[in-house]
Amino acid sequence: MLINALIHTLVVLLLSPLLIGIIIRVKSRFAGRRGAPLVQPWRDIWRLLRKDLVISHTTSWVFFVGPVLGVIVPVLAFLFVPLGAFPAAISFEGDFILWLYLFALARFATAAAALDTGSSFEGMGAAREVTYASLAEPVLFFCLLVIARLSGSLSFNGMFGADIAGMWPTAGVSLLLVALCWMLVLLLENARIPFDDPTTHLELTMIHEVMVLDHSGPLLGLVHWGAAMKLMVSGALLVRVILPFSTGHPGFDIALFALGMILLAALIGVVESVMARFKLPRIPQIMVGAILFAFFAWILVLR
Repeated sequence: MLINALIHTLVVLLLSPLLIGIIIRVKSRFAGRRGAPLVQPWRDIWRLLRKDLVISHTTSWVFFVGPVLGVIVPVLAFLFVPLGAFPAAISFEGDFILWLYLFALARFATAAAALDTGSSFEGMGAAREVTYASLAEPVLFFCLLVIARLSGSLSFNGMFGADIAGMWPTAGVSLLLVALCWMLVLLLENARIPFDDPTTHLELTMIHEVMVLDHSGPLLGLVHWGAAMKLMVSGALLVRVILPFSTGHPGFDIALFALGMILLAALIGVVESVMARFKLPRIPQIMVGAILFAFFAWILVLR
């Protein structure tokens, strides 16, 4: 178990920034540019970690908790997630509920750090973040209930184990709805187009980025690192649903998982290249639709 936990930790810490690099490279290709190296996100994080801090006098210790938990929570959450067919490092009945609440804790800490600055803009971003999260969490919960119903297990290892490939012939429609809904949640939770634009600097249109306007130096580096890890954790379950294959060899299973994450990052880059950002009033409407799709997928597996 110790070796398993070490593998999970190293994968999420070291490889997650590469996903951001792949997304940037794909978007650059669509724009007709060569693009930055794939390791550029790592260079940016390392550069920020070596800088000095600029801290507002209105902030308290709460301001530091958000970025720190933003890094710790994805690492802990990743220990519960299988790397494809490679089992999770920590597993017990009902662990998916703790997994959901871990991200709720990180979201609360980030929103509290934004409010701690006393900035009206960051408070606006925090309000948007928790509002959209309240719409994303039911989607995740219903989708996990679908997988739990099909697998007969309440742990990630059982839900996303070797039997998931056998679910597609009998419950393919439900799994397609789950994959679609999880893709929407992934884009929303990770502040990607068409729900948010991670590269914009217009405070009135930002959701996630506006909450970290006052972060600088190492704290901003932790924010970017935590965001990359959150993307990997969010995409791990989606990749397992879409690529439910098992080779029976741990090394090959991890390689298949890595391939799935690379393809997912490329898909996100394509989506961000061909779509425009939604208007803010449209986002709740789309997420309510996702809730209905996820609920319908759950109803299908109950019959």
